[in-house]
Amino acid sequence: MESRLDHATRPEPAPLPPTPPTTQTGLPLNSFAGPIASYLEQLDARVLAQASEFDPEIVSYLDYVLGCHGKRLRPTLALLSGAATGGVTERHLDLGVVVEMIHLATLVHDDIMDGATQRRKQPTAAHRWGAEISVLLGDCLFSRALQICSTRFTQDISRDISAAVCEVCSGEILQTQRRFDLNLGLDAYLRIIRMKTAELFRIPCELAGRLNGASDEICQALGRYGEALGMAYQVYDDCLDLLGAEETAGKTLGTDLERGKLTLPFLYLLETISGEEHERLCEALLHAGSGSGNGNGLPKWSAAELVSIATERGAIRRTLDTLQDNLTRAEEALALLPPSPARESLAAIPASVARAVSELPGLKSRV
Repeated sequence: MESRLDHATRPEPAPLPPTPPTTQTGLPLNSFAGPIASYLEQLDARVLAQASEFDPEIVSYLDYVLGCHGKRLRPTLALLSGAATGGVTERHLDLGVVVEMIHLATLVHDDIMDGATQRRKQPTAAHRWGAEISVLLGDCLFSRALQICSTRFTQDISRDISAAVCEVCSGEILQTQRRFDLNLGLDAYLRIIRMKTAELFRIPCELAGRLNGASDEICQALGRYGEALGMAYQVYDDCLDLLGAEETAGKTLGTDLERGKLTLPFLYLLETISGEEHERLCEALLHAGSGSGNGNGLPKWSAAELVSIATERGAIRRTLDTLQDNLTRAEEALALLPPSPARESLAAIPASVARAVSELPGLKSRV
């Protein structure tokens, strides 16, 4: 008997794009991936091969998600950290695959929650097949990553990766819980981004050193580097959402305000104003993107006006200063590593993030 979900309504998996798309987000990793270039090619092949581990009827869904990759930044950190502490091994490639699959799983789920239609210049999984299939695709990626851990790593490494996944997911829950929460303070915001973003930068750096038997001091330094870089990268992403252009970013922008995510520029702005102006700002943040009125007779500010006010009051500048402070912390953490081409490449990544921020289309005319 034919299923109720017949061939006319069943969503068709998309074939793997012939050439995985690239993004133009200002982080040209190829420019400093020299010490690990050949390993990155191997890693790409290994990531794409993970789709074949699933039921044949869903392989093309996984092909699409795994093929629409971006910079492979987190696996790059794992490989460079390995190269900087004795050399890249098979286990570093495994670590790179695991952190990339975890990252992709979080992106699939993020796109559902944000209502994003485009990522990496391709339709998101949620836009193509809806939330139900996309949730399960993200779950498949998480599960496969942890399955790899159980077969390739020692118990302590697997435990730390599992703990990192819990930390990332907990951070996402806290962020969702605090949407439209005007009492969200700076400390709470920093804690959330440390959990949901910086943790997945810290873990590949620190564990890469441990896989090579590096000293605790070196491993902790790599962890500090990764965490600080991840904090800076999230602030950059906050700025990209406000000041970037979708045609160059390759993904849906402007969703933070619409979804009630209070990012650093607006947290700083809330600290600078008071009285009726503060009330008006709170109303604007609560209703951004809703198209509804304020309900109290106050004129409504648009998203563009909010960004202009944040610029005029110095909130954008404070945001950029915080970002740079984290990049400086990342660079300083590398001082304990012995000189090597890999260490130079690690040091070049914070500089690349700073350059990407300075090139945001909406920034040059503001600060």
